[in-house]
Amino acid sequence: MEGNQQLVHSLHCAFSKWYNSSGGAEGPMALSHQTNVSKSLQRQMEDFASEWQVLMPPRQTGIMHVCPILGFLAVSFVVPVIVGNILNRPQMCQETRYILLANVLLSDLLFVTVCMLSTCLNAAGVLMSEWACATQLFLLAALYSSGILSTMAMVLDTLLAVLVPLRYFTLWPVSRTRRAIAGIWAVSMLLPAGFVGVFTWRLSGPCHLHFCSVPLLLVLTVSYSPPMQMAMLLSVAAVLLILLLVFSGYVAVCCRTCKAGVWKGERSSRAKGTFLIHYLHLFLSFCPMLVLATKLLLYSYYGVQDLRTDLWVSLVMCNVLLVLPKALGPYLYGFRYRDLRKALLLFYGVRRDSSLIVPIT
Repeated sequence: MEGNQQLVHSLHCAFSKWYNSSGGAEGPMALSHQTNVSKSLQRQMEDFASEWQVLMPPRQTGIMHVCPILGFLAVSFVVPVIVGNILNRPQMCQETRYILLANVLLSDLLFVTVCMLSTCLNAAGVLMSEWACATQLFLLAALYSSGILSTMAMVLDTLLAVLVPLRYFTLWPVSRTRRAIAGIWAVSMLLPAGFVGVFTWRLSGPCHLHFCSVPLLLVLTVSYSPPMQMAMLLSVAAVLLILLLVFSGYVAVCCRTCKAGVWKGERSSRAKGTFLIHYLHLFLSFCPMLVLATKLLLYSYYGVQDLRTDLWVSLVMCNVLLVLPKALGPYLYGFRYRDLRKALLLFYGVRRDSSLIVPIT
């Protein structure tokens, strides 16, 4: 009961801070109707807190909370084996495609891990301090940005290998790939740091503890803070632009390989399967950003506000749509490479190593 009261108090405090910062409590008649505005604000805070409890039934939210946990389990069984196998083999460490793949999978593993921990804390109703919440949001944003930029580096590697195969090792050596990965991590940490810093500055106030739920923060951002709406819309537009560049790169590679006759005479060639995997993973990455962009545009330009729909859309987007491509990525890419697939099967004892079998003479 005490934990529930603390949660409601946190929601009241967060709503009050965001409502006041958005200018909702200001107006030309604010001085003459201060009492009415205060009562209206208090009523909206109470309605928000009560609707948050009612509109999120424990059984349905429990199902949503299970999704990040399942994604973490799916990733944790595969990614450490793949990354460890790449790092332990000098031959793979000298190939750009394996280095970039290990970087992408490591980013996905860390992102799903932080997402799972955040979901467990929210399910337990744990309240966080301002800096703890900011750190959690920074890690999620940085790891997601790293995954997106690493995917862009992978398509650049494929473009160079297909379009200029003779100059590929000159333009994209392993040393340059490692510097590119370091730059990806630097940019991924720099941009979210500024965004989370502004977010923390706007969130700071009388709230000593916060219910640090990303779906809840999206609801407050979209509904009650126009400046944060614009900042988030620009961030989503940047992610969509990167994904469009990735899609354009895959289309260019597809057109080049079609002209070269790679796909002729085969109904299910390896090239077709590879491109199908790329497009499926890219489509799954597009979905959450498109949903978030649509929601932001609807709230910003049309003023559509439905708390029930907003809460459920935010919950599905954060716990399902963002986690799904990260959870499927290791299986889509890891099992595509013969060496990595063989290492996975050997690690879990599905297939015996033929080199260890000595024929009887």
